[in-house]
Amino acid sequence: MKPAPFDYVAPASLEEALQHLSRGAGDATILAGGQTLMPLLALRMSTPAILVDINRVEGLSGVSRADGGIRVAAMTRQNDIVANRLLSEALPVLVEATGHVGHYQTRNRGTVGGSVALGEPAAELPACAVALGATIESRSIRGIRTLPADEFYLGPYATTLEPDELITAIRFPDWPSGAVGVFRKVTRRPGDFALVGIVGALVVDHGKITRAGLAWFGMGPTPMKARQAEQALIGRSAANIDIQSVADAAIADADPFDDHAATSEYRRTVGRRVFARSLGEALKVRQSA
Repeated sequence: MKPAPFDYVAPASLEEALQHLSRGAGDATILAGGQTLMPLLALRMSTPAILVDINRVEGLSGVSRADGGIRVAAMTRQNDIVANRLLSEALPVLVEATGHVGHYQTRNRGTVGGSVALGEPAAELPACAVALGATIESRSIRGIRTLPADEFYLGPYATTLEPDELITAIRFPDWPSGAVGVFRKVTRRPGDFALVGIVGALVVDHGKITRAGLAWFGMGPTPMKARQAEQALIGRSAANIDIQSVADAAIADADPFDDHAATSEYRRTVGRRVFARSLGEALKVRQSA
C-alpha cells in the first residue's frame, strides 16, 4: 500500500516546528527517525494531514550535563547513545539497554525521543526512563512542560503528550558511579520487542541498598515500575536479601497479558525467574567490587 495523502513540511527551527504542530490541530505527526512511522504510513495505520520532519531542526540532538543530571536531547540517535562516553560512565545500564533496541541499522536512524514518545510497552527506552527516574521535557507554543516518566504513560501507545507538543529532551538524574545496572530481556529473536524485560539500577553503600530504580517492559500495558520490589530492597543489607521474595514483590507490580507471542502465565513465570537471576547477579557484582 501507499501512504494516504499528506502535506510535508521540514521546519528549520524549533519554533517553526511548534507552529506547524499547533496549526495541525491534532492532525499533525512528527517525523524523527521514522523507524516506526514509515511502515505505519505505508499501511495507512497512520494518516496525518501534516507530516512535520524535524531532522533539520538544530539543537535537538546531543548529550550534556544539566541540573544535577544528564540531558539527552530527543533527536539523539540510538547508536549515538551506545557510543557516548559520558553515558557509559554515568548511566551504563542505559547504554546497555539501548544496544538491544532493534538492530544496528535501525538504531542509526531511530531516536531516543521517538521511542519514548511512542510508548511501546515492550521497548527498552521507555522502561529505562521510568526505572531511572527520568523526566520528560516537552514544548509547545504555550511553553515548556516537564513530567516524571512514571506519570507519562497512560496505556499502550498512549501518553500525556498533547497533540501540539514535541518532546525535546529526556532528563536522567545522576546515579552514583558505583551504581549497578540490572538488565535482562527475553525475546524470540534478536532485535524483537521483549516478551519479558527488566531494567534498572541499584546503589549499595556500606553494605546496604540505599537506592533502587526498577521497571518491567513487555509485562503490561505500559512500562511498569516495580515499586514493591524497590521498597523491599531499600535499607536492606545486600548480603542478606531474600531474592525470591523480592522477585515475588516485583511480579506483583507487573500486569502481564496474553498475546500471539506468549501467555500471561509464561510472562509471570519467566519474569519471576529473570528478575531473581538479574538481581542476584547485580548484588554479586556489587559485593565483589
